[in-house]
Amino acid sequence: MPLVSITRFRARAFWFVPLFAFHAQRSISQIRNAKGCLALALLKDKKRTFWTMTMWTDERSRKSYMTSACHRKAMPRLADWADEAGVVHWHQNQPERPDWLEAARRMRAEGRPSKLRHPGPRHADLSFPEPWTTVDNLFETFPAD
Repeated sequence: MPLVSITRFRARAFWFVPLFAFHAQRSISQIRNAKGCLALALLKDKKRTFWTMTMWTDERSRKSYMTSACHRKAMPRLADWADEAGVVHWHQNQPERPDWLEAARRMRAEGRPSKLRHPGPRHADLSFPEPWTTVDNLFETFPAD
């Protein structure tokens, strides 16, 4: 049963987007070689919002990636850069990635907000709008669909 991990990040100002993109690119390079990673998908949503979806063989592999190298260095910075952020994880029977609407549904129902220094009004209750899902804003997948 694969473990699905979803994150959502909304930059609180435009000038944080390039900083986030720099660290995200380094983390993407790291995840391509991460043991236990089955899939990665990224979604560039509206209003400076970004989603990640990863699938893992197990929790140990996910935590190992999360607490090492580039990803570990980027995580503390997000508390200053975001005004909305959340995370959710679940196990599923099917090997296919869920769609982004299912990811948003799970985030609202089962997710938790991240600790932020400058939370926006919709941060604590995860009351964000539906993700904007078009082919144009799915900007990275691994393995390829």
